[in-house]
Amino acid sequence: MQVTARRTAQDFAHCMQDLVNTYFPDARFISVVFDHLNTHTPAALYETFTPAEARRILRKLDFRYTPKHGSWLNMAELEFAVVTKPCLHQRLPEQVAVSQTIATWEHDRNVAQATINWQFTTAKARRKLKSLYPA
Repeated sequence: MQVTARRTAQDFAHCMQDLVNTYFPDARFISVVFDHLNTHTPAALYETFTPAEARRILRKLDFRYTPKHGSWLNMAELEFAVVTKPCLHQRLPEQVAVSQTIATWEHDRNVAQATINWQFTTAKARRKLKSLYPA
C-alpha cells in the first residue's frame, strides 16, 4: 500500500510500475482489479512515462474493472476498510506518520498471511445482478 499526497494519474502510473518492477518482476501477466476512478486507465501510463516504458508496463497488466452499476465492494475496497479501524481511526499529523502507520499494519498483516473470505460468487452475481451478469 502506498500513501500519496493526492490521487493523481501519475501516482497511479508509478504504482503500476512498482507492481511490475518490484512486486511481480517475473510474472508474465498481472491481473489488476480496478474501480472506475478516472485515473485508473492505461492512458495514465502514457502521460507519465515514455511510450516505450508505458508499453512495457502495460504488456504485463491485465486490467479488470468492477461493474459500474454493481453495488458490491471489490477486494481493494475491503482492504481499505480493514486498514481504517486500526490505522486511520486517529488524526495523524503528517503524511510521514500515515506512511509509517500503514507500513507497520501492512507488515503485520502480511506476516499473518491475512486473506479476504470473498463470498460473492459468479452464481450469486448472476442472481443479484441479472442485467450485468447474463447466464
